[in-house]
Amino acid sequence: MRTSLIVALFSLLAVNSVFAADSACDAAAAEKKLAGAAKTSFLKKCEADKAAAALAAPAACEAQAAEKKLAGAAKASFLNKCSADGRAAALGAACEAQAAEKKLAGAAKNSFVKKCVENAGA
Repeated sequence: MRTSLIVALFSLLAVNSVFAADSACDAAAAEKKLAGAAKTSFLKKCEADKAAAALAAPAACEAQAAEKKLAGAAKASFLNKCSADGRAAALGAACEAQAAEKKLAGAAKNSFVKKCVENAGA
């Protein structure tokens, strides 16, 4: 159980980084006040990390399915739900990050996040 929770948490973080890496990488570079070659190197590494995370997320769902000893239709259903949940959480986190970058709060933040998730899901 503990392993599945750790895998799920890693999966969520990995998926989150995949969807939010572009704006998050740029924001992190700006926060660190990087420019020129240092910024280029940082962004390149950030993109590489994003690609590695994209590969880790499905593996995390597979690992959870194996731990639960699922097979056939039950496994397929679980993998679809796991992937969808990961994408939904990632979209929400990415939109939350964008709202934070814009320094939104309260109702304006809630409205922005809701619209952002709807637009991303469409």
